[in-house]
Amino acid sequence: MKAQEAKRNVEYNLTWILAGLILSGLLGLAAMSLAAEDAWTKKADMPTPRWGLSASVVNGKIYIIGGTPDDSFACLSTVEEYDPMTDKWAKKADMPTPRSLFSASVVNGKIYTIGGTPDGDSGFSTVEEYDPATDTWTTKADMLIPRWGLSASVVNGKIYAIGGGDMSDEAVISPVEVYDPVADTWTRKADMLTLRVLFSVSVVDGKIYAIGGTDDPRSSFSTVEEYDPATDTWTKKPDMLIPRFGLCASVVDGKIYAIGGTSDSDFVGLSGVEAYDPVSDTWTKKADMPTPRSVFSTSVVDRKIYAIGGTSDGNSVGLSTVEVYNPAADN
Repeated sequence: MKAQEAKRNVEYNLTWILAGLILSGLLGLAAMSLAAEDAWTKKADMPTPRWGLSASVVNGKIYIIGGTPDDSFACLSTVEEYDPMTDKWAKKADMPTPRSLFSASVVNGKIYTIGGTPDGDSGFSTVEEYDPATDTWTTKADMLIPRWGLSASVVNGKIYAIGGGDMSDEAVISPVEVYDPVADTWTRKADMLTLRVLFSVSVVDGKIYAIGGTDDPRSSFSTVEEYDPATDTWTKKPDMLIPRFGLCASVVDGKIYAIGGTSDSDFVGLSGVEAYDPVSDTWTKKADMPTPRSVFSTSVVDRKIYAIGGTSDGNSVGLSTVEVYNPAADN
């Protein structure tokens, strides 16, 4: 009898242990699902659907500039201001030069739009400065090399324009030029190691990280390279987990978040998000973006990343979708 009672006790205990494991597993899955949902939130749509646009932040407001609505490459000069506090949009003064696939950077509260294409057939070196305080545009000194699909970042008040494509001979290029807004001059720097276009750059601790891209629409890169403006040198870093181009990269709390993009010539959007930690030199998978997309734009306000516009269906139809990512809810 005692043996049978002991057996029943063991079976009883095992049943409760298994039930506890199953319950904890279900709770864990629920928590993971909730974290993913909390990480991304839908916001008010942008008034003008578009892809190939650029976004910049000044005084907590996001300025969406240029782009194209579809595969016609009828490039836009449209500027719209988004206020994350009110979740509302406002129309602003048009950019003088309609364009898409350009880059924009902010220095001392002014936005500099650089390069791009006006029609999908040619690239240019045009630079224009937008002052949100006065809602006015001013023409600045041209970049040394005309190009589209470049990316730019700011270090110590100077803008580094990197890579891109030269439509005159359909070449993908790797030049680096630095722009001094005070002197209104451009200076050539050491070329990026990898020829590429439609990649993204971000700055952490004064160093620029060039991420992803392509040199041919039938291929995509996971390549990451670090540029040190102080020494004018490039260093190879660990590859991204997902090869892609047309992605966006933004920095929150010293980590770079690579978001979306595409891996094929049809520009079918990806939703993957991964974070790079320059301290540990490692990549980590994060919660997917709800709307797969490429050639969109991101900006950071209050440690949250706003993903805006782009295209997702392979037909180059512009999106007006805005989704905000909270990295703190994805840890």
